[in-house]
Amino acid sequence: MPWRPLSVAEAGERDAAGLPYVVVYRAAGREAPLEVRLVSWRDHYVGLWVYDAQGRRTCHLDMRLLDDPARLLRRYTAGWTYTGQEMAEFDGACPRITVELFPDGKGRRTEEPQGKGGGSHVTVPRVRDEERWMNRPAFGAWPLLSAQVHGLTEPPVFEITEGGAAADDASGSAPVTCWRPPRPARPGPIGELFRPGLRVTDGYHPEMTVVEPRRIAGTLRVPSGLLAVSGPDVYRGDGPHITVPVPPGEYVLEEALARHTYHCEWEGSEVTRTDTMAVRVLVSESPAATWEMGRRPDDDPRLLREDGIFGFDTDGATGCFADAGAWEPLLGLFERGLIQGDPDLDPDVYEDISDSMYLLRTRDRATGGELAAFATTGDGTYPVRVGRSEAGEVVGVVVLVEGMPELLPESTAAGA
Repeated sequence: MPWRPLSVAEAGERDAAGLPYVVVYRAAGREAPLEVRLVSWRDHYVGLWVYDAQGRRTCHLDMRLLDDPARLLRRYTAGWTYTGQEMAEFDGACPRITVELFPDGKGRRTEEPQGKGGGSHVTVPRVRDEERWMNRPAFGAWPLLSAQVHGLTEPPVFEITEGGAAADDASGSAPVTCWRPPRPARPGPIGELFRPGLRVTDGYHPEMTVVEPRRIAGTLRVPSGLLAVSGPDVYRGDGPHITVPVPPGEYVLEEALARHTYHCEWEGSEVTRTDTMAVRVLVSESPAATWEMGRRPDDDPRLLREDGIFGFDTDGATGCFADAGAWEPLLGLFERGLIQGDPDLDPDVYEDISDSMYLLRTRDRATGGELAAFATTGDGTYPVRVGRSEAGEVVGVVVLVEGMPELLPESTAAGA
């Protein structure tokens, strides 16, 4: 629903300043909009929703303004084909097609003919360059991209009118439900996961209590001053996924732990267990003032969608911290020990770690650099969070092994 109608002049000022605003296209005699355009140049974003006669959204187009100020990348498109007038918007059984495009020519097309859970067919989209990009229109000259969808054979002529009844007046602050541009995944209270006594929930267990972090015996040696954070199942020669400059030295390895009690049907009694939430290389005892997402040199945050992440990829449910200066020999030792099961590895260069999410440590004799591998909770992409002090120095590097737990209200108050 509309919150606060804008005059053309005010909308134009917001457009020039890069501030968010929304344009609604309506037709006489039709209750539902034809389409809605959502603009925020400062966020490099233009969105589009197309509506059917029942007011259901049938298409979502996500466009991004990158280095060329004259054109927009059609970053993401989703289309829903409702099978009946009674089918609810975004019904799980609704057939859906999504297309993701990237500026380097890559992309992915996913077809779900039975909706979510009904199987999918993934292919590489056949898209010409002129279909991947569109010209950036001037303010007030936006085309009705859904004209053909609505059966309009002639270019529509629109009259600019005042908005309908607003949900609030101009003097109030924007409601929490007000539209905003997509945002990458936020780090959350990562530092709190290492503070014993706080209560959290992972969404499955209603209450968990953070306990003292577990410190792994020994340290991680990074004599090169460049910390690698990566999945170790990478092609040799490609290098680690992410690197973080740190002072050369030896660093503590930790796990953030939370304890919870639940009723175990198998044992027929209450059971208490402790789970690992995150692993960390502790660079400094100073608290982190900010947390940033670690990324590769080619990772462009302007391409991230809502709650999108960059991180390291793994097909073997494994990550690692390592000295990037000795990456290749350390990775070779990892493969010989864990993958090939070489029984003749010298314990000075290969060490198994038990009773921990950390699996093993390898050591390069030539440089003294080390690699410590840890288990994740599955395959996929895991974000890397880099904590920095008030002075901007790296104080820790954290990988969440299974999502970001939520602080319970009492924990928030206790940590304030």
